[in-house]
Amino acid sequence: MEKKPAVAADNIGRVLFLSLAAALGGFLFGFDSGVINGTVGALQNAFDSDAVGTGFNVASMLLGCAVGAFFAGNLADKFGRKPIMIITAVAFIFSAWGSGIAGSSGQFVAARILGGLAVGAASILAPAYISEIAPARIRGSLATLQQLMIVIGLFMAFLSNYWLAGLAGGASEAHWLGYEAWQWMFWMEIFPASVFLCCLFFIPESPRYLVAAGKEDEAREVLTSLSDAIDAEEKVADIKSTLRKDSKPGLRDVINKYTGNIHPIVWAGVGLAALQQFTGINVVFYYGATLWQAAGFTEADALLQNVISGSVNVLFTFVAIALVDKVGRKPLLMVGALGQAVMLGILALIFGTAAVAEGGDLILEGNAGLYALLSANAYIAFFAFSWGPVMWVMLGEMFPNQFRGAALAICGLVQWGANFMITMTFPILLGSIGLGFSYGIYASFGVIAYFFVRKFVKETKGRTLEDMSRDVEQ
Repeated sequence: MEKKPAVAADNIGRVLFLSLAAALGGFLFGFDSGVINGTVGALQNAFDSDAVGTGFNVASMLLGCAVGAFFAGNLADKFGRKPIMIITAVAFIFSAWGSGIAGSSGQFVAARILGGLAVGAASILAPAYISEIAPARIRGSLATLQQLMIVIGLFMAFLSNYWLAGLAGGASEAHWLGYEAWQWMFWMEIFPASVFLCCLFFIPESPRYLVAAGKEDEAREVLTSLSDAIDAEEKVADIKSTLRKDSKPGLRDVINKYTGNIHPIVWAGVGLAALQQFTGINVVFYYGATLWQAAGFTEADALLQNVISGSVNVLFTFVAIALVDKVGRKPLLMVGALGQAVMLGILALIFGTAAVAEGGDLILEGNAGLYALLSANAYIAFFAFSWGPVMWVMLGEMFPNQFRGAALAICGLVQWGANFMITMTFPILLGSIGLGFSYGIYASFGVIAYFFVRKFVKETKGRTLEDMSRDVEQ
């Protein structure tokens, strides 16, 4: 009987700790994105803003996200992943405090943009760091921790908002020390941000960055600590073989030196980044309470629905963790795209055919409200085991060592730019064409996403970063 090869003796405990520490940035990404959900009406009252102003208050963070994602990738290539993540943690703390203490819309927007810089940076640095320290055979599952922490962060923000609004009697009501509940909703983020900052002092720099920076002795030390089975000398040589000898990694490397065109793999990443947003997921997360109140639910019931949706998101992210290294990335993306399209199509039909009350709220008669809730949560489930985690997994591992940071910077800019576009336009669409047609638009992008993945995305399951780097450079 043929003897099976031994499994590499990876130091799983250490790799898991480092991955979780980096993924705490994802938790703050999720919390910072979700906390706005329960404060939209209170912010409108506090700053006396109209629909466009409210949309900008919500979407302003995303401008910072786009800038943060773009510059973080390049700065991480220049100074390292760890120091930029430390700066990110500090920005989260100051943003949370500033958002809650803001006395005007301008001050609030400034604080949210600072938080956006942090969210944008965390969104690309965490998956990049995890993919660079994780063994190939479990890299997908570990990189999915980023999305798991994002959805846990979203869930905790929804739960915190629901709890604080319940204690105070509403998001605009006075609470502890005379401050309104919506202010405390933002200040809750200070605690996990402080934990993230502390954890970052206990993680090493990425070995791929260290090799690129010429710090090969430090890289060997990190690689040895990650796996007893790794021949650190050979691994350093393997990483070096995927880097250019004449220059350090930079933004210019996304251009193929032979053709003068941007590498096709970068366009594939840009498509994934944009389509994740165009299927409308953050309309559900940023405007969930507003959406369900427009569908006739009370504020308390709408906030409770957010908690339920957050629970579904967390549960099905565990499904992604279980499947991503077994089934692969591409099949999950294709199934998820079609599933999201179908569920959004059902929601578009329900909302588009509902009667409208005098105040403009929808009247969901009979079982229509139940079907809408089930469809919305099924949509979240499809997203949670596919495009939510897998897009970040793919972006963290699909690019070569030479321009991973630069490509992530571009994709991060596109992803957050698309997020801003969707978030800013939803209140306008809601007021002009209604929920039904709005959801129909997002559903059509699910179909486009299916065909895009089928044609342009290559499977990365089980392959080393160096093998994929050589494929792109050939």
